[in-house]
Order: sequence, then structure tokens, then C-alpha cells
Amino acid sequence: MHRTKIFFPLLALLLLGAACTPQVQRRFLSADELGVRPQSFELAAEPRSPSRGPCYEQDNYRLDTLHPDYSPMRYLRINIHWMNSADSSQNVPEAVATAYAQRLVFAMNYALGKNNKMWLPVDNTTPVQPILFRYVLTGRPGDPTDDGIYYHYDDELYYYVHYRKKDSNLYSRDVFDKYAVQQDTVMNMFLMPHQPDSVASRTYQAGPVGVALRNCLKVAAQWKEDYAANRESYWNYRGVINHEVGHLLNLGHAWTGSDGCADTPVHKNPCWSRDAGPGCDTLTSNNVMDYNSLQLAWTPDQLARVYQCFANESNLQRKFLEPRWCERDPAADITIRDTVDWSCMRDLYGNLTIAPGGQLTIRCRTSVPAGGKITIQPGGTLILAGGRLHQACGGTWQGIEVEKVNDLEGRLELRDNASVADTNRL
Repeated sequence: MHRTKIFFPLLALLLLGAACTPQVQRRFLSADELGVRPQSFELAAEPRSPSRGPCYEQDNYRLDTLHPDYSPMRYLRINIHWMNSADSSQNVPEAVATAYAQRLVFAMNYALGKNNKMWLPVDNTTPVQPILFRYVLTGRPGDPTDDGIYYHYDDELYYYVHYRKKDSNLYSRDVFDKYAVQQDTVMNMFLMPHQPDSVASRTYQAGPVGVALRNCLKVAAQWKEDYAANRESYWNYRGVINHEVGHLLNLGHAWTGSDGCADTPVHKNPCWSRDAGPGCDTLTSNNVMDYNSLQLAWTPDQLARVYQCFANESNLQRKFLEPRWCERDPAADITIRDTVDWSCMRDLYGNLTIAPGGQLTIRCRTSVPAGGKITIQPGGTLILAGGRLHQACGGTWQGIEVEKVNDLEGRLELRDNASVADTNRL
């Protein structure tokens, strides 16, 4: 009986509290509230301004260091082609090529996961930021036996001859035209030996070297000889391959001053390594887009340039990415709690919530995953200032949900010809 006397007053307090708690009302905004116009109106509408605006400014793609969780990891689809002579004498044996290629990709990704501080200029304060992409070996869809690693025997196309040499073939696409697979969605990498006659010449440099040609690249090295000497020689090539990938991702040589990156210093590229000779301890670069023995440092501007390529729907580089933004990943949901400005094209991987007191301004194309939604909580504000909300994979998303408690409601503002498309409520 004593316990019963305590229980009933407690229950009464709980019920009273529940009755006093404001109820949250939720609704999705209508087509009219989203500024969606009838088709006949659209046909007669004035064309948009041709101004490119902030969405095309490289600086806006720098990592937001206050909100790094807003920037997801991207996965770049690649495949690897080993080229050998018909008698199989000029490259790593096919029996070990698959395992070696897999370890090579591991080494390349390891380098991306360990961005280094810049060596130049001496005593610099250039920030070290994470590199937000990784390589994924990708075979042909629907073929479980295709691991994205291929081996070809071809006496006419197996070798590489560098520039300024007789019979140079570094700019030839013949080997791509014959053997490349899924060129529109997968970056093809060809691992080739140097031409034997060239190697025999005392003036020919047969070290690791490569060339990037739009959607494919070649890397030449003494693969067979290096493998025979060291089974872990794949570590030696992570830098040169990442360098060539950098070219395919719109990066130029960093030392020139014309690469579009203010944080890559101009220099004469005088030293291959810090122990290469007098003065090299302070003259050597380690940037991925310079010529050096490491190629392990990426600057914030270089990364912004890469991310801008990934975000632009018209760029070939974007098509190399696994489109993980198509379906919602609950672990990638984002909540905006302060004042944030998105002046870059963006793909959301999860739902977006504007919390009370939060304000988000979207100025550019922003994709919401299929089935996803944007929620504006009471006291939160979403401003579409010329931005476009859509679903980048041809699907639909739920739309914009506003919450209301008493007289306080989430708020949406539409400015500068902002638009909302692809919701299943339009």
C-alpha cells in the first residue's frame, strides 16, 4: 500500500507534464510554396542570367574546417591494365599481377589517407587537410568474375617510349582504343614497360613516368625488374600514379605558377630528394604535382580544384565517382545548428535538418538522395538564394518539411530564381 501511494502522484505529474508539452506539427511545403510554376509559365519565362556566380569559384570548394562532416568521402572508380609482350617476357608475370595490382591500389590509397605537410616554402604554414577521395577497383557490372584488373599480350602496343625520343608513343591513344573498358565511368590505368631498345640506350631514363590523357593514363616503369628485386616495390609507384590522376582531376604542375592554386609555390624544381645534393635539404618539394621522390602533399587549393570537378554535373571527372549520393545513408544525415553558407555545388548523402536557431543559405545546385528530405525545425531558416534543389540520379525525394510549435514555424525563403525539382509532391 505504501508503494501505491507514491506511484499515483508520480503518474499524475507525468500526465500533467505531457499535457503541457507543446505538440510539434509537421507538413510538407506545397508546389506553390516551393515556387514551382506551371509549365506554360516556364515556357514563357525569361532566361536565367548567364553569370556563372559563386558556384564556379574554386575557393568555395575548400574544405569547411568548422564543419568537416558536411564533406563526404568520394570513391573514384578505376581499373588496371597490365601490358606485356606476346612472349610474356617484359612485365610482371600474369600469375602475380592481380595481387600486385591490389597492393598497388592499397599503397595509392594509403598515400591519400596520409596527406603530408608541404616542404615548400621553408617554414610555411600551409594547412594540412584530409584528402576526401579514394580509389575503388571496378569491374564490369553484372560480371562477378571481373575484378577490374586485366592482362594483355600485344607486341605492338605493350611498351612505352617517352617524349623527345624516336618512335615516342606517350601521347598515342591506340592502346586505350583497343583495350580500355568502361571509359565513360571508370578511369583506366595502363601499366607498361619501357621499350627494350630504349632502355638499352645510355641516354634513356627508364624510371617511373606517366602521362594522363583525358580519361586514361599510362605509367611506365621497369615493373618486372623491380618486382624481381623487391616484392613490395608497389610502394615506389604510389606517387607517380597519384600525380597522373591529379592531371586527370584538373591539376597542373605545381611549380609553374600557372596551376590555378595560390598555395603552391613557384620554384625551379631543382632537387629530386632532400639528399640529392648541396642545398636540396631546403629546395626539395614533396607536392604531388611537382617532380620529386615522394609526391605526398596536397594543398587546400589543389583539393578544392579536385572537389569542384567532382561537383560539376557536366564534368567527365564526376562520372568516375561511385554515385553514393543516389540513395540515402542515415549515417550521413546533416544538422545545421549555426549560420552556414553553401556557395558550391553539392551532393547530400543523407537527410538535411535545419535546427532551431540554424540558418542555411544554398546558392548552388544541391542534390538530395532519393527518398530523402529537408526538415526546417521551428526557429530554423533555409534560404535558397539562386540555389537549385534536385535529385541528381533521376529519382525523387520527399520535399521540404516544416515543423511548427505554437506560433513558431520553420521558414523557407526563395530568392534569385531559386528552384526546387524532383520531389514526389510536385
